[in-house]
Amino acid sequence: MRTKLAVVVAGVGLVLAGAAVSVSAHHAFAAEFDANKPITFKGKVTTMEWINPHVWIHINVTKGGKTEEWMAEGGSPTVLFRRGFTKTSLQPGVEIVIDGYQAKDHTNKMNAREVTFADGRKLFAGASGTGAPDQK
Repeated sequence: MRTKLAVVVAGVGLVLAGAAVSVSAHHAFAAEFDANKPITFKGKVTTMEWINPHVWIHINVTKGGKTEEWMAEGGSPTVLFRRGFTKTSLQPGVEIVIDGYQAKDHTNKMNAREVTFADGRKLFAGASGTGAPDQK
């Protein structure tokens, strides 16, 4: 009986510890991005990672004749799907304008707010409830 109780208590402890790690691993907008540093880029999509907890859009941006690789963090796949994104919305080579907010560490990373296609279509790319400015 004691062995069963010890196993159950240990199992519950592991589940609770795993949940705590998952929650602490997720970050708030203000922890990583600067709301006072809005940025906008025109570039070509290299890939779109449709993963949890956030979608990542990778784009090549040409500035001053030099190409830079940028990563743009979007909302969760579920949120973006409800707003019109699909896994095939951003194919490699598609030219887009993307706006959002610069990473605080000044790396080539941003929090995406909106994606505009060459034909003028727009998709909101941000997460909801992050504290980012100008959420729709």
